[in-house]
Amino acid sequence: MVNKLNINISVDVLAPGELSEQELKAMQLAQQAANDAYAPYSNFLVGAALVLEDGSMFKGSNQENAAYPSGLCAERTALFACSAQYPDKKIKMLAVTARRRSESEHVPAMPCGACRQVMAEYEHKQQEPIPVLLQAPDKKFYRFKSVADMLPLLFTKDNL
Repeated sequence: MVNKLNINISVDVLAPGELSEQELKAMQLAQQAANDAYAPYSNFLVGAALVLEDGSMFKGSNQENAAYPSGLCAERTALFACSAQYPDKKIKMLAVTARRRSESEHVPAMPCGACRQVMAEYEHKQQEPIPVLLQAPDKKFYRFKSVADMLPLLFTKDNL
């Protein structure tokens, strides 16, 4: 007999007017970060913004390289740089957006698997959920209550 494990994930789908003031500011900072991206090869500009426990915000953008594996996604750029400068501050939220260089409108930006794993590491480190706000289709937003909702059955130090 085969047992099954069902995994249910709940995601809020929000219109712009349904974002909190803090979510709106974080998304605007992520949009600004996307404009600062170094993406001469893909022309896909990704920005991420972190909201820290003291209310301050920190941004990151994707950084490409001619040797493709040497580049880094916006989410990891923001997380690593922020952690290096503020190692003891908790992250209260992460916002991510993107746009194509040839267009002004922002488009959906779903974190890659490597970014989700790094995000999960920081959530595990601080022992507190990190809500994630993502640009979604049709000028809407996806809100996850936790990184764990984006990466079920995640790998942590407990698996070592």
